[in-house]
Amino acid sequence: MTRVQRKKFGPLLAAMFLGLCGGAAQAAPDFDPASHENIRQWLDGVARQGLARDEVTRALQHARFRQNVLDAMQGAAERRLSWHEYRDIFVQPRRVQEGVAFIEAHREAFARAEREFGVPPAYIAAIIGVETRYGQHKGDHRVLDSLATLAFHHPSRGDFFQGELAAFLEITLEQDISPQMPKGSYAGAMGYPQFIPTSYQAYAVDFDGDGRRDLWEDPVDAIGSVGNYFAEHGWRRDAPVVTPAEGPATPPDGIDFNATRAPYLEASRLASAGIVPRDGASVDGSVVPLSLELADGRYRYALGHRNFYVITRYNHSHLYAMAVHDLAERIQAALDGDPA
Repeated sequence: MTRVQRKKFGPLLAAMFLGLCGGAAQAAPDFDPASHENIRQWLDGVARQGLARDEVTRALQHARFRQNVLDAMQGAAERRLSWHEYRDIFVQPRRVQEGVAFIEAHREAFARAEREFGVPPAYIAAIIGVETRYGQHKGDHRVLDSLATLAFHHPSRGDFFQGELAAFLEITLEQDISPQMPKGSYAGAMGYPQFIPTSYQAYAVDFDGDGRRDLWEDPVDAIGSVGNYFAEHGWRRDAPVVTPAEGPATPPDGIDFNATRAPYLEASRLASAGIVPRDGASVDGSVVPLSLELADGRYRYALGHRNFYVITRYNHSHLYAMAVHDLAERIQAALDGDPA
């Protein structure tokens, strides 16, 4: 898609029929501003911000409402799975092996990303591995359809997705891509790293110097962009991500576990509740206390540091961040020759 020529949309066909017979009723586009006051108001707003009204209108005439997008938003894995179920989806031997191969195939890009952004290759690879299995599964939803559906039909986050839709259309205009072409997740995330459009605008980088920020087809741009995303969100070079801990059989009351905000609870407070770093490790200051239920009903404890919080800026789920961390650790172990 790096050289896709933008299609010049012609005027909407005068006769869009629900049936083949001449007497069938004319069908209006799902997101025609002329038929929907809220869409017309949104169009007025993005036009004032500089987007070409005619181009946006033509794009909307090709957008289609997708009920399956709304259904998928309600059933996201982070909302319905326990830790051991979620982990088993993403932390697998095959995904570890593919992560090692991905790093080896792009060693120079990973090494440069670590120099420039301070993020180890294993963590950048783990993000891309969790998101798209290293580019193998980038999504099969048309981004235009997903974002239009969510922008004007999501019951609570319409304003957010209206901003994402505007950003997406701006990207396609800037890169001379037909807005009908890109595919991604049901939530409108795109490319190797599954950036939403505003993240694409803010954090994508042209890491191979070809004059384009291409996250759809260019793994080098994706590697640099993930590194830049982490750096811009406060990743600390050579700092820990998670410290393993041990604790009681069940999580003690009075502790707010698994909150995806900056480290917020003193390690000494956790120690007084019986949650301490494993193997005598020393941890000072605030951490994110984590309690993760295992398949046998036991709990895994861990202490998340600032870099753990940074991972949650990519996806606001402690399950996601822990899966990325565990996958990164296993990728690094394999790179180091440790079969474990």
